[in-house]
Amino acid sequence: MRPLFMWAGGKTRLLKKYSNHLPKSFDHYIEPFLGGGAMFIWAYKKNPEARFVLNDSNDSIMMIYSLVKNNCAAFMEHVDHLSSQYLPLSRPDRKKFYYDLRHKHAYDHKAMSRTEEAATLYFLMKTCFNGIWQINKNTNGRFGTPAGLLNQKNEVYDRENLLLWNEALQNCVLIASDFKKTMSYIRRDCFIFLDPPYRCSFTQYGVDFDDLLQAEVVAYLKYAKSKGAYCLMSNRDSNSGFFEDLLGDNEMVYFDVKYTAGRRKKNKDGTFSAKKAREILMIGDGRKKEDGN
Repeated sequence: MRPLFMWAGGKTRLLKKYSNHLPKSFDHYIEPFLGGGAMFIWAYKKNPEARFVLNDSNDSIMMIYSLVKNNCAAFMEHVDHLSSQYLPLSRPDRKKFYYDLRHKHAYDHKAMSRTEEAATLYFLMKTCFNGIWQINKNTNGRFGTPAGLLNQKNEVYDRENLLLWNEALQNCVLIASDFKKTMSYIRRDCFIFLDPPYRCSFTQYGVDFDDLLQAEVVAYLKYAKSKGAYCLMSNRDSNSGFFEDLLGDNEMVYFDVKYTAGRRKKNKDGTFSAKKAREILMIGDGRKKEDGN
């Protein structure tokens, strides 16, 4: 099982670096900032019988997850219909198809069924640029990411992977709200992964995630720890001491990474290359020490 779509800041490539800090066992899992769901995939593979609570304030992507869970056949039918129109086209015609469809999703969505709207957005996310989520004024405050390379050959999406998601989501509570709404699900020994928009990130997620909200995420971690949960929070190291000042008696781990999308380095010739950076993992462990985790 792989993420349904690319997502800037997704954690697939960092899971190996996190391995020494992931719990050996858990029966409940909470992810307040789901995004592409890479950590959920790890958690589901670790214990598919666990109870999962998945949330994201981006109600559009949560609508995709909801339709994949509850009406997968109709969802795939809509995506397949769009794919059948798109795949035979030349690249210039694909580009026109993409922007016409993006305009329809932006301005005519009220005439769509919920399934059609979610399937249309999913198709756009599978053919857009690099998994970057943008909301633009010229797209009615809705999804506005430019087209990607548009070089798909035989398929736009992986049907088998989507069906695996359909199965995995059956044991999940799906929420599309403020991350604090998941606090009522916290219980002793559950595993919580917090992956908010990175501090000082320019990527447009539809909300200005300022330092006050970043501090509230750390407060969430501390609250979860006080309830006996095991909590990890990912973010970017800004070299300002911001998160260190909020750390308290929690642990901080640092990882060197290279950004290949969104926060890339611009070269003198106008091209872009991977940008070196450092990320943090704040760890709040409220489990009994004798658990041995």
